[in-house]
Amino acid sequence: MAAAAAAASDDAAAAGGRFDFDVIVVGAGIMGSCAAHAAASRGARALLLERFDLLHHLGSSHGASRTIRDAYAKAHYPPMVRLARRLWADAEAESGYRVLTPAPQLTVGPPGDASLLAAVGNSGARRVDEDDLAGRWGGAFRGVPDGWVAAVSELGGGVLNATKAVAMFQALAVKGGAVVRDNAEVVGVVKKDGEAGVFVRTSGGEEFHGAKCVVTVGAWTSKLVKSVAGVDLPIQPLHALVLYWKVKPGRERELAAEAGFPTFSSHGDPHVYGTPSLELPGLIKINYDGGPPCDPDGRDWAGGGGDAASRVARWIEEFMPDHVEAAGGPVVRQPCMYSMTPDKDFVIDFLGGEFGDDVVVGAGFSGHGFKMGPAVGRILAEMAMDGEARTAAEAGVELRHFRISRFEGNAMGN
Repeated sequence: MAAAAAAASDDAAAAGGRFDFDVIVVGAGIMGSCAAHAAASRGARALLLERFDLLHHLGSSHGASRTIRDAYAKAHYPPMVRLARRLWADAEAESGYRVLTPAPQLTVGPPGDASLLAAVGNSGARRVDEDDLAGRWGGAFRGVPDGWVAAVSELGGGVLNATKAVAMFQALAVKGGAVVRDNAEVVGVVKKDGEAGVFVRTSGGEEFHGAKCVVTVGAWTSKLVKSVAGVDLPIQPLHALVLYWKVKPGRERELAAEAGFPTFSSHGDPHVYGTPSLELPGLIKINYDGGPPCDPDGRDWAGGGGDAASRVARWIEEFMPDHVEAAGGPVVRQPCMYSMTPDKDFVIDFLGGEFGDDVVVGAGFSGHGFKMGPAVGRILAEMAMDGEARTAAEAGVELRHFRISRFEGNAMGN
């Protein structure tokens, strides 16, 4: 069925014909791929369009690892994480892929940090004292300052293989009958008088007719939504760096995922997070949570990322000096992007205006959305197909926090 649909689509494209789909998803990162799968799994005729090659490294959904954690200061995220965990497991079972490696989660920070205390409380993590922390994981975190709060959730962390996860959902979408097209940059989404639905146009001159459209283009969201609807969404791309550091000789086993080393988050200045040694033997990923503003179409590939490496190096020298080598800098640097909203909350809403409920936007995931991809994708697909997200309501996910209207009177206008 999927192969026949793809062949028919290619033939129609070659002939300059019109495409008819129930849902057209623009952007094939984790959110769009999950949305296409969710739509196709319900029998919808779904089209997934990607402006670059599939599984490209130019956006925010590539690489070998992303963290999944329950520790969130804002109480509206843990229900979405729990929903996502269930959907990750369902997708792994359906596909036969393994993309999630479970791990504990360690959260540390200054005792007066309100965000830290809320995250610990919302996750149900257990506080540990200095002696307990020093006795765990080979004493890797002996450098945590005296008096700091430390909390461990034994089942609250995990590592997701990002690129493999995107491939998994794209494969499942195609298995369900979706059509997936790459190198198809969308330059227009329009309504036509007397015609239902929306028309999606690409830079190659193709036009696809869909009943509904879901926009999940990451760091390019502001540009596309502005050109399509004249709406300024305050979503600022940041140039982030993924940094891998050398584990000191003899410490490799202690920091490995198979030894139970945790995903971890260190609040304060700088805000640092990391994962167990997993995808690159002998190296461990420790990153600064942020980066300088950037234009997704004009990044500084050579010098972008600001002072992230030096910030993390200083953190390593204070917190993990016996286990990680910081003096020579990171061994591997990989570019990525965050798409930041002013409040770091997502945008999951109907575009409105002339488009009404025909266009749904999922964007502004602010550097912490990947883990919730399956949940977001399911919600976006339900909003497009049903006009509401029943799964979100059943899971206790409050979508009011993600409305576009919260920006009105601030940085948004027509």
